[in-house]
Amino acid sequence: MPVYTVYNAPMATTAATAKVSTGTVVKTMLQVATPATRYIELISWGYSLDIAPGAASVVELIQTDVAATVTAHVAAGVQPIDANAPASLLTLGVNATGYTATVEGTTTASRIFRAVQVPSTAGVTDLTYEWQWMPDERPIVAVSKFLRVRTTFAAGSSNMSCWVTFRE
Repeated sequence: MPVYTVYNAPMATTAATAKVSTGTVVKTMLQVATPATRYIELISWGYSLDIAPGAASVVELIQTDVAATVTAHVAAGVQPIDANAPASLLTLGVNATGYTATVEGTTTASRIFRAVQVPSTAGVTDLTYEWQWMPDERPIVAVSKFLRVRTTFAAGSSNMSCWVTFRE
């Protein structure tokens, strides 16, 4: 089963990977839509911020049943770890795999895989978070569902770069 990584930005070419503003309300930074024929197994995920939020905030990794409206990824944005792997089967589009949500949608069912509390600016020195699951603990995102990296920043906003690595 091939392994892929996807970021909350278009594929970096001549410019550095873009960062996205978190804002101060719930916002999906990255959304991954599983195909109708296959689930995905999460391997790792993470994010980095350029500044700490003005008040304690949260970053979540969740599975939902409803898509957010996002900037659509293209196939080149879902990178295989092995250059010989086939293209990912993720569903691409504005209501599928993409980044920087403009509309969250009304989620009626969700599963939370991780919720990370981000402290306020006082005493914050590390603005990077990375998590890798042990092989027997890796979450499975069900067929035809949406994986989201979602932020809720209480005060002030930060620019975020986030990613998810998964096995298809």
